[in-house]
Amino acid sequence: MERAQLLESLAQYLLGRDPGHPLRTAVDGVDAAGKTILADDLARVMEGRGRQILRSSVDYFHYPAALRHKNSSTTPESYYQDSFDYATLVEVLLRPLGPGANRACRTGVYDYRVEAPLETLAISAAPDAILLFDGIFLQRPELAPYWDVTIFLQVDFEETVARAARRDQYLFGNEDQVRARYLQRYVPGQRMYLAQCRPAERADVLIDNHDPLHPELLRGWEEA
Repeated sequence: MERAQLLESLAQYLLGRDPGHPLRTAVDGVDAAGKTILADDLARVMEGRGRQILRSSVDYFHYPAALRHKNSSTTPESYYQDSFDYATLVEVLLRPLGPGANRACRTGVYDYRVEAPLETLAISAAPDAILLFDGIFLQRPELAPYWDVTIFLQVDFEETVARAARRDQYLFGNEDQVRARYLQRYVPGQRMYLAQCRPAERADVLIDNHDPLHPELLRGWEEA
């Protein structure tokens, strides 16, 4: 379907859900699947429709480099196990937005790009707020119980590595270096996640995002 149509339908789906506390929505997928762009676009579509929209990303919950690389900076195991501070994410954002909590939350704690803490102030979320949270590994056991809606963007690795090779040259120098890094560390780490957590099978909404301009809804609100 056209991207604008999917965004509008997804917005209506989320706006129609009210669990009795802020709706915690995960936008999951492998690196370069299009998670951040979709969540940003969705937030713009949903603004001004009577619900407070909160945006955040797992990127704001990285461990500092010394902890991220305590075991290795190159292995897939370290990438999967050591990248993110899930306990803090739950403590300052997901649990405060959950049932019976006070809704005072923070949307980020660390900026890995400059390796420094984020001085974000606590936000008082509205009772019917909607959190749009993007990132990798979001259906790990540490996080899965805290999501009210999970969206998974399905894209094969051939396509995501090609996207990353264009996107991440500023980080690694050139396309060949990006591809080497992904094939050595990131793709195998993500395969661990796919095998252990089966996020595409478990997600409430499954979207084929190989063509971001014409995404395909594979599972979700149009099933019936």
